[in-house]
Amino acid sequence: MKTLSVVVPCYNSADYMRRCLDSLVIGGTDVEILVINDGSTDRTGEIADDYQARFPGIVRAIHKPNGGHGSAINTGIDEATGQHIKVVDSDDWVDADSYAAILATLNGFADDGDELDMMLSNFVYEKVGKRITHVVRYRSALPRGRLFGWDEVGRFRPTQYILMHALIYRTQLLRDCGLRLPEHTFYVDNLYAFVPLPHVRTLFYLDVDFYRYFIGREGQSVNETVMIRRIDQQIRVNRLMQQNLPAIDEVPPPLHAYMLHYFSIICGVTSMMLIRSGTAESFAKKKEFWSALRQEQPRLHRRMRRRPVAQITNLPGRAGRGVSVCAYLLMRRVVGFN
Repeated sequence: MKTLSVVVPCYNSADYMRRCLDSLVIGGTDVEILVINDGSTDRTGEIADDYQARFPGIVRAIHKPNGGHGSAINTGIDEATGQHIKVVDSDDWVDADSYAAILATLNGFADDGDELDMMLSNFVYEKVGKRITHVVRYRSALPRGRLFGWDEVGRFRPTQYILMHALIYRTQLLRDCGLRLPEHTFYVDNLYAFVPLPHVRTLFYLDVDFYRYFIGREGQSVNETVMIRRIDQQIRVNRLMQQNLPAIDEVPPPLHAYMLHYFSIICGVTSMMLIRSGTAESFAKKKEFWSALRQEQPRLHRRMRRRPVAQITNLPGRAGRGVSVCAYLLMRRVVGFN
């Protein structure tokens, strides 16, 4: 069995996927790289086949009809033969030294017979036109260099949460928990980093800057203009996260606290995009979004509205929206997201 399956969802990725794949094939025979060609109309499929021919036994090209990012990840989960699984988007890449450390650590667990459900590592915002990168680390919240459970997880900072880029799961865990991401829907990476968590028992944080998250490309799904245009899909993902948020007595308290924290941030992102849209229709959608949460889960709504992100994005009136936007622009400048 391979140590790690790397799933690379690709849709019309011909212009940039080689950088991603070149960074991954150096993992050698410990790794299988599943290049999921999701119905591309450019040379993506041809490039995937070329890498499969050049790296037999390491790269596998899988061609499927277009179903969206979630569909491509679902296919990767189904096809993976590795003990663990990692998703790397086709415009991103990984750091070579950190990659070697990741594989060595995973192989160590396999040799010792320890079952690791989830590994976390750092990721780096590589933003177009920005010389100084921003690294997301978890030193303040997670023990380093050893196995631990949710009872040892500390408090995450207000703007800190675990994105898909930080995660490596045990493959069978994703299958056992029944994770199926919705098709033809953007922003499902939030579900990938959220839904499996109650099934995770053992964690390990390797403090290396592994994943390079390329951001700022025109047309990218996290581009602000694109997010506003696809706001209904963002709302759908929020609703699915709400449905998958366990009750406080169903999971360890630190896990529930983290999931509530993550959910509140994504709700804040949705609210901010609706504010940034600036239309009466968007303001109505924002009001409807929070009203539905209050009607369906009043206790959750009360807890959410006490959180800083919800408070900042729900300031009343035009002046309140102006303050919300200023706070958002400041944070975007500091962190470098979208």
